[in-house]
Amino acid sequence: MALSDAELEVLAEQESERAEFKESLADREKIKRAICAFANDLADHRKPGVVFVGLHPDGSGAGLAITDELERTAAAFRSDGSLLPIPSMLVRRKRVRNCEVLIIEVAPAGAPPVRLSGTVWVRVGTTDQRATPEEERRLAERVRWSALSFDLKPVPGASLGELDMELFSREYLPSAVSREVLQANARAPEEQLASLRMATPDGVPTYAGILVLGRDALRWVPGAYIQLVRFDGLELTDPIIDEKRIDGPLCDVMRQLDEVLMLNIRTAVSIAGGPKEQRWPDYPREALRQLVRNAVMHRAYEGTNAPVRVYWFSDRIEIQSPGGPFGRVNRENFGQPGVTDYRNPQLAEAMRILGYVQQFGYGIPLARRELKSNGNPEPEFQVEAAHVLAIVRRRP
Repeated sequence: MALSDAELEVLAEQESERAEFKESLADREKIKRAICAFANDLADHRKPGVVFVGLHPDGSGAGLAITDELERTAAAFRSDGSLLPIPSMLVRRKRVRNCEVLIIEVAPAGAPPVRLSGTVWVRVGTTDQRATPEEERRLAERVRWSALSFDLKPVPGASLGELDMELFSREYLPSAVSREVLQANARAPEEQLASLRMATPDGVPTYAGILVLGRDALRWVPGAYIQLVRFDGLELTDPIIDEKRIDGPLCDVMRQLDEVLMLNIRTAVSIAGGPKEQRWPDYPREALRQLVRNAVMHRAYEGTNAPVRVYWFSDRIEIQSPGGPFGRVNRENFGQPGVTDYRNPQLAEAMRILGYVQQFGYGIPLARRELKSNGNPEPEFQVEAAHVLAIVRRRP
């Protein structure tokens, strides 16, 4: 994706539909608007747009010190959850027009529109403007289905009747689109679904639409559930205490998961050392919640009927996710802060919109922190080509 030095020099001559100049990162909101607008590529240049950080509006150098911290700050814009779907960005320092600048190169999105905190921004000349309903429709129709991930593809044979429109209107839409935009745009539900990639412009649900809003997701994605089994012992052959299948629309699955975890976690109470009691769960709920949500988000749904498995033994919990590491994630860097990739980018976006993800790439580090704070051992991960297994040991 990286533009050549010659291309950058041409773009740095003046601001345009593909170039924005910023003296610093001080106004982060405006920089994110430019990123959003370049990703939407309303003019259909099909080429990256660039934010040059360290240039005055007239193109002269601003004398900004390009530090590692500045580079990390700019790179974090991509995954802080405010830009959805996550844009494809390249952040690097470069010498342009005889001065040191930070380059934020943004590729056109494969599945527009991209939103910044629920608002679609587009580039009109040298300015970033809120998209009109007509512009949003044009962007939604530009999706190139053949190049998309599984969760963004249309479901053959499905109709919009498969989606729970009451759930969409009540929970998903108000969380995904800013109130200001909702009040200004009176669009049909079919157009709203297409704009949020829950359906195609011609009215066919996407797999993400089925997983998030489907009335019967298992009809179309047979492995879309969580299987929780509690054993009375340490082995799979030991007696089963309880077994539960958690399925339904995404928000129902997450609610049921929370309830099941609360019911199965055991808490010890101690009053030793003073009148104030201390409570110690055998597992911290937030750590388990993060690991299972991570499994649901990153699992493979295509080519397998296997569920996410949560096997609860007397001394440990095993959480198995179908599908191995994806993209830039591998065995060596698995679980490191900020190292992530998205097999299911639309499902990841939906989980962020519904509040089940606070910041992309930090689920496992958060689980590690919670386990350590509770006195549990460090989680163990077995990363294989066909699955990822997380093992959480009981607090001593």
